[in-house]
Amino acid sequence: MNEQALTLKNSGVRWLWVAMVIFLMDIGIKLLVMDTMGYGWANRIEVLPFFNLLYVHNYGAAFSFLSDQAGWQRWLFTGIAFGVTGLLTYWMSKLSAKEKWNNIAYALIIGGAVGNVFDRVVHGFVVDYLDFFWGSYHWPAFNLADSAICIGAVMIILDGFRNKKGQETD
Repeated sequence: MNEQALTLKNSGVRWLWVAMVIFLMDIGIKLLVMDTMGYGWANRIEVLPFFNLLYVHNYGAAFSFLSDQAGWQRWLFTGIAFGVTGLLTYWMSKLSAKEKWNNIAYALIIGGAVGNVFDRVVHGFVVDYLDFFWGSYHWPAFNLADSAICIGAVMIILDGFRNKKGQETD
């Protein structure tokens, strides 16, 4: 085995399997939703007093940002996702495989980003199916990919606080 392959084997890219699991679960759930549920809020399935399953399309980004645009946003968000995925994969290649926290955080973001990119490229929209609410206030519908991205981002933020705590101030 050459030195570069050995280096990659010991780097954070070993954690990309987490991204693959998130991607496969996300796409599997979305296909199940598309095949078994009727489209729209009228076809929602009430699961708990604060949670519904439903099938809706999101043509924008988080919270339907830019969803009312003519379609250019599909390619903008696809490009951003590819850029972020490339950057995070590069950072993972520079991290030790033993740095579990950051590698898992990056892999969650990558898996979620690729899951939503798949939807944008194949369908032209992202499939959302989770609806949480309190009274008449509904959180915007989202999916597993969105959840993975948010969890990964929170992990990165928490890591920033955790690392600063142990550093001396000048």
